[in-house]
Amino acid sequence: MDEKVTVVSRLQWEAVAPRCRATLKGSAQRVVIHHTALKNCNGFRECVEQLVNIQTMHMTERDFDDIGYNFLVGGDGTVYEGRGWGVIGAHSKGNNHDSVGIALMGNFNNDTPSPEAMSSVKQLLRSGVSGGFLHPEFTLLGHRDLANTECPGRKLYAALPRLMHRT
Repeated sequence: MDEKVTVVSRLQWEAVAPRCRATLKGSAQRVVIHHTALKNCNGFRECVEQLVNIQTMHMTERDFDDIGYNFLVGGDGTVYEGRGWGVIGAHSKGNNHDSVGIALMGNFNNDTPSPEAMSSVKQLLRSGVSGGFLHPEFTLLGHRDLANTECPGRKLYAALPRLMHRT
């Protein structure tokens, strides 16, 4: 099976340059799954508009150096580069030093994540392992496993075991 995944680069979605970038020391040991808790997006323009708004909010209201997540995934399965591989994120306070944060774009308290988005996350995880960015025996967590939050939403959290079938 192909272990490459197509990722829309920061340049392609016109991300603002980060204020600074800190790199992970070695492969990430954990993957933390999030949801954006916004409306689902299913097309390039709609998702890019959300990405720009999320990055702006993270950098201005939360005073992050960049968008908090390493990757974001639209409902159509498109993967967008946030901070990218090998960069320390700002997605789970106290847990960013050895993890990668992947956010599915939408609110999954009531909505079910699309098969396309779930498939893309699995592909991204395989790509991360094959590229040496993720430890082969990484731990997959929902944000709620690390903090008092509903994130990644009830229905996405229930679907997390489907992401662990490392085929």
